[in-house]
Amino acid sequence: MVDTQIEMTDKIGYLLLKKGIIDLKILDKALNVKNHESGKVKRNLAQILVSDFNFDHDTIFREVSLLYAFAEIRVNFNSLSEERIEEIKELMTGHGEELKELLLEHQVIPYGYDKKVKDKLLLAATDPTDRSLTKIAYAFNSKRFEIFYIEKKSYEKLIELIIPRENQYLQILEESAEEIDVENDEASIDEEELDAEINKSALINLIEAALVEGVRKGVSDIHIVPVSAKKTDILFRVDGKLSHWITQENTLPEAVMAVVKDRARGLDRFEREGAQDGFIQRKIDNHIIRFRVSVLPMVGTELKNKFETIVIRILDDRKVIKDLSKLGLTGYAKDAFSKAISQPQGMVILTGPTGSGKSTTLVAALYQVINPSVNVLTVEDPVEYVIDGARQLKIGHRMNFEQAIRAILRHDPDIVLVGEMRDKETAETAIKLANTGHLTFSTLHTNDAPSAVARLYKMGIEPFLISYAINIIVAQRLIRRLCPSCKKKVEKLDEGLLRSLNQNVEEWKSLEIYESVGCDVCHGTGYKGRLAIHEALYFTKRIRQLIVSAGSEIDEEQIREQSRLDGTLSLRESGLEKVKQGFTSITEVLTATMED
Repeated sequence: MVDTQIEMTDKIGYLLLKKGIIDLKILDKALNVKNHESGKVKRNLAQILVSDFNFDHDTIFREVSLLYAFAEIRVNFNSLSEERIEEIKELMTGHGEELKELLLEHQVIPYGYDKKVKDKLLLAATDPTDRSLTKIAYAFNSKRFEIFYIEKKSYEKLIELIIPRENQYLQILEESAEEIDVENDEASIDEEELDAEINKSALINLIEAALVEGVRKGVSDIHIVPVSAKKTDILFRVDGKLSHWITQENTLPEAVMAVVKDRARGLDRFEREGAQDGFIQRKIDNHIIRFRVSVLPMVGTELKNKFETIVIRILDDRKVIKDLSKLGLTGYAKDAFSKAISQPQGMVILTGPTGSGKSTTLVAALYQVINPSVNVLTVEDPVEYVIDGARQLKIGHRMNFEQAIRAILRHDPDIVLVGEMRDKETAETAIKLANTGHLTFSTLHTNDAPSAVARLYKMGIEPFLISYAINIIVAQRLIRRLCPSCKKKVEKLDEGLLRSLNQNVEEWKSLEIYESVGCDVCHGTGYKGRLAIHEALYFTKRIRQLIVSAGSEIDEEQIREQSRLDGTLSLRESGLEKVKQGFTSITEVLTATMED
């Protein structure tokens, strides 16, 4: 009876509820929003769920398309010719600026005309239920038209090919005849003169261009490095590798650094001999992007210059993964991790070097357990991503990381994220939280999962506390994904190498294994994007016994051997599984992991 009432109230809501995409609580809230909307154009439930409740656009609208029988256009970018791109571009831009803006606003692409039906226009829309589509079709003077659904990510990729976004700051730099030239031969820097030169130069556009270009190219970090008294390099880290972007010549590095500091909060432009941390916030392509800025003094070749190096970490909330299935966890690691975070209490520890994706995995895990009935507190320094439904404590000069850790116990938490266990005091507090009925997440810097146990022991944590507080320790690495546009099948396997890796050669011969090549799409690297590999040490009864019975030292090898008996794959074994699946190459796995 309840199902029938829901179906009559809203078909979209009924469908999404039946498929388990939303629950009754969300449905009630969304229907309440829909029923109380005023204005001429009322949104349907799918539009409300995506815009107001942050549901994944394609998850919702693919189901809506099936419900209303909209066919889906799947774009094969590998076979998309220049001629075809030009045809679509002509349709997008050949009917005036006003129609082009309307198409972009409603995320619609005129995909061409039906070859079987004369003058029938095909419209590919990310939201095929958008009521403006009829108006758009009429603007093309088409008597007949058909609406198709297109994935948002495919739409964005196609638009980038058809109408590449311009970097206005780079454009200004290219159009300007003025050279950036900020020089000073005096032993000390004249701040007023430096300021005047910066203001009349194009340095500001250079830095703003770097921020915009970094976001659009999927860069994780921007490095600004002085090379000499009048030369500065700007580097981009893409897929874990640094590459050169621009060299700024005939300019004091101090001037380049001053421009960055002026654009950031929390940085003192006149401080050139100490470490500083600040942040920048910009709206780029209609998204708020945050940049974390780290400044360090460095030694230079010229004594008169005060060199500094700057690294800008790009924090793009669009890259936050909320779906655990998208983390790349497979097999035993996936089952063990899901089981560990489903417990009402205990610790979940992610371990690995800086830049191995630990924070991404922790945030995804948190999103699985956050709900209105629990108090979720996080202590991070610095905060990288804003987590919906969590209270993220603000670290500053009045409350540092250690003070926040101590205070968190008195704030009635259910679930806690401790950004990093830096010392014995932090580790003890995190362990105490896990042992007193709280689900606790944290990170450590160790090479693999068993060595994290030894690290906690060496910090001074008692073996029985380690044993019974921890649910799971997951070691993680990021490896590069083969470029789908140019990867090629390995014709002849290196059997000697496979045997040295203790692999079954006959099994590998039956698989399609790929290697890197290099093309324009991946800028000649052979790789595009990254994926995670994992080693999951789940605390079984036997593992707990091994830790409790440890004497003066934790036996890592014994724990490692038992975890393998339980089903754990090492990082290298996990990486080789990705090779078998065609995602990466043997070379990449061997480069990114150590011998087992």
